[in-house]
Amino acid sequence: MKKSLRVLSLLIGLLAVFYFAVPSQSSVGSLDRIKERGLLLWGSDAEGGAPYVFPDPEHPDTLIGFEVDIADAIAREFGVNARQVQNAWDSLIPALERGDFDIAMNGIEITPQREAKIFFSIPYYVYTEQLAVGKDETRISDINDLSGMKVGTLSGAVAQDILMELGGVDVRTYSGQAEPYEDLALGRLDAVLLDLPIAAYYAKPNPKLKYAGPPVGEGFYGIAIRKEDENLKRAIDEAIGTLLETGELKRIYEKWDMWNETQEKLYLYAKGYERGVTLEEAKQAPIWRFFPMLLKGAGITILISVFSMALAIVLGLVLTLMRMYGRPPLSAVATSYIELYRGTPLLIQLYILYYGLPNVGIALSPIVAAFLGLGMNYAAYEAELYRAGISAIPKGQTEAALSLGMTQGTTLRRVILPQALRIALPGVTNDFIALFKDSSLVSIIAMVELTKTYNILAATTLRFFELGLIVAFLYLAMSYPLSLLARSLEERLKGKKR
Repeated sequence: MKKSLRVLSLLIGLLAVFYFAVPSQSSVGSLDRIKERGLLLWGSDAEGGAPYVFPDPEHPDTLIGFEVDIADAIAREFGVNARQVQNAWDSLIPALERGDFDIAMNGIEITPQREAKIFFSIPYYVYTEQLAVGKDETRISDINDLSGMKVGTLSGAVAQDILMELGGVDVRTYSGQAEPYEDLALGRLDAVLLDLPIAAYYAKPNPKLKYAGPPVGEGFYGIAIRKEDENLKRAIDEAIGTLLETGELKRIYEKWDMWNETQEKLYLYAKGYERGVTLEEAKQAPIWRFFPMLLKGAGITILISVFSMALAIVLGLVLTLMRMYGRPPLSAVATSYIELYRGTPLLIQLYILYYGLPNVGIALSPIVAAFLGLGMNYAAYEAELYRAGISAIPKGQTEAALSLGMTQGTTLRRVILPQALRIALPGVTNDFIALFKDSSLVSIIAMVELTKTYNILAATTLRFFELGLIVAFLYLAMSYPLSLLARSLEERLKGKKR
């Protein structure tokens, strides 16, 4: 018991080191702090894909896109460098409010609902919505023909609001930009309605798809800024104004083939031309170029899984001993903990840790939230495995040990736990393998592990099959050695038993 507590204390200390090693998010915000730091932290979702922000097919560990260029240009105006912070698109605003980055820029439409919560910069792009259908589709000529149709769009986007207002449309929402067009090409959807820059990158080059009708609606993309950062909003507005006046913004849009007459409402000058990366080029990039980025994601997965499982094993043992041998209220607390964590989804637990705790003044870094979330969840399951192992030991062994003068603690340490752990070992190993796969859920709290890396690359290149096989192999390569280790340990323990 004491040894377990010492190990638990060590793990808590390591988590504290990780917590303080991660830059404090309280330092984000005002222009002065940005200049002092030398970095402009901007939040976006690279899984959302091109042409906003996505991995360069030539160098997958480098992000490119028209918003990457805009962020770099604004940072240069401030005299600092820009650094992208990965975050799921549908939680960009909550992450901005909790202080994960200075600004958010990822095709965020300026709407009254969002303006009630945050500041927006002056618009940096005028967008319209474009309807796309299958090449042979004859029933749909524009958005007025969508009644009864299955139409895909992004969750939380203005396009979703337009479809809901039409009425009678079977709206299918997605978290990424590439997936709805893939489903449309496969015949799973009747149409897709998304912003024109997205349609121009994913639908227009696809021979299986075509535009249906002219673009509809008109709105503005703006950079999201926290309400308390008025000075930063003014600086961002001035920087965008400078980019407008110098023609830098127009050059960026021409590079990505996004300039049109609509943008004349914002931009005045046009100079130079530089071509961006097309979807076809991304599809043809050699697959080996993505290996370093995938291996980096695998490394993050291993780090999270190993530390989380270590916490789960130790905490699970403590919970079991509290439940079976502790006096009230300790036994009741342990039982409640186990039932609570087994009875609620891990995803909700991660959301509460990362997005909920800041409301009570506790802001965890993503890596600490991932360790605690996975470790505390799996501890409940490990506790039940240990309890089953202890219950399987005949009571006569405990009575015999006590009759020989052993204390209850000594009996547990020397007689009961060694046998119980041997019984629980296969289940613990199985949970460790499951934890490797469940670690993909931490992507919702801004951790870019292996599965999130795959989603980002697949959304950019549409090479879901080849990259999926590589990722599946990496998961197998990480989990199979655990199976071999478990068998080896079981054999060794059987030998000791004999």
